[in-house]
Amino acid sequence: MIERYSRPAMKKVWSDENKFDKWLDIELAVVEGWVKQGVVPREALPKVKMARLNFKRMEELLVETHHDMTAFLGSVAESVGEESRFIHLGLTSSDVMDTATSLQLVEASKILADDLKQLVTVLGNRAIEHKYTVMAGRTHGVHAEPITFGLKLALWMEEMQRNRQRLADAAKIIAVGKMSGAVGTYATVPPEVEEFACAKLGLSPAPISNQVIQRDRHAQFMTTLAIIAGSLEKFAVEIRALQKTEFRETEEPFGAGQTGSSAMPHKRNPELCERVTGIARLVRGYAVTSLENIALWHERDISHSSTERVILPDACLVLDYGLNIFTNVIKGMTVFPQRMRRNMDLTRGLLFSQRVLLALIEKGLTRQTAYKMVQRNAMATWGNEDNNFIDLLKADAEVTAKLSQAEIDELFDYKYYTRHVDDIFKRLGLTAAQWKVRPESGPENLSPAAL
Repeated sequence: MIERYSRPAMKKVWSDENKFDKWLDIELAVVEGWVKQGVVPREALPKVKMARLNFKRMEELLVETHHDMTAFLGSVAESVGEESRFIHLGLTSSDVMDTATSLQLVEASKILADDLKQLVTVLGNRAIEHKYTVMAGRTHGVHAEPITFGLKLALWMEEMQRNRQRLADAAKIIAVGKMSGAVGTYATVPPEVEEFACAKLGLSPAPISNQVIQRDRHAQFMTTLAIIAGSLEKFAVEIRALQKTEFRETEEPFGAGQTGSSAMPHKRNPELCERVTGIARLVRGYAVTSLENIALWHERDISHSSTERVILPDACLVLDYGLNIFTNVIKGMTVFPQRMRRNMDLTRGLLFSQRVLLALIEKGLTRQTAYKMVQRNAMATWGNEDNNFIDLLKADAEVTAKLSQAEIDELFDYKYYTRHVDDIFKRLGLTAAQWKVRPESGPENLSPAAL
């Protein structure tokens, strides 16, 4: 899947070439740190900086050593000669590997941050477009009260804004390097060398470490990716539900010539959103593994190593892919406002039950009495498809003793439920002028006559 679907920028971050380039960058930064300390002769530095990795030679050495760092160092040493003795001076493998992983995660986080920014923009644009597109709000899958599709999208946009902050926080936590030696005591490499090398690499030194950078940092990063994927799944599941034949309120993009089934030519399946759902399951599983990697024996073991070679690149690759898919889904999805309005009519006015309840309470009835009056008419509406809620209310003597026919009519107005839409959008900074998009209709189209 990674080879087929990974996007070029993220794929490059997790390539062997990039990883080994970072290993070499770290080694050279540490040598410069030693030069600053007067341990490595300054005249040796130009020769050391000519170090190169011969990947083919490294593979040959790996067959012999069964250790990728010693194979790497052996290949690099052959490109330098005598001065190679200054490379990896005082370091342990994790000093280089863990610091390189941090650099890769920082690079990956920048790509994901850009993905999130694009999705937020698209969600904001479409939220404004459908700011006044009225639809049934559903709780437990059952019609509740009217909302607008724009509010649903604005809610998603705000959630992704929080995810942007989560990612920024996680990226900061992982942006640390470690060159403290075999068990983190700096016995073979002083803190000053670490500080110099980390600064050169754009990282902060881990304040304390043992042989590894502590895996709670990686777990925070991975659980953040899982939360982001979980948000995508939440949105994708909603679109899948709204695309059901019985609903057909939205539909993910479906291109000319695309097929939904090898057997049934009529099918238009939400396969992109289903793919996003599957990706979220995968990333969640990786997050669990990252949590299990926190507990290592004593100053370290390598039980985390084999898993991280899979979960770190794979989670970044599939989330980058999933974000790209879902951004295009939102950008290209079809919305059916008339279908939304028709679906609201399926319950024949029941969406207004709370408003009738509140009106009766305002007339002096207790909540319990008013609730029973409204509920018996609501249940009669559910029980007979020929009944309309408003007609039953108007025929109920107890109700009409408190509410006139005209007052009942006034209660069945969709604008009541959407009168604060503008306020919500202002809170979010979602204005047509700022986002350069206009709503597809105005609040005047929310009246019962327009529906």
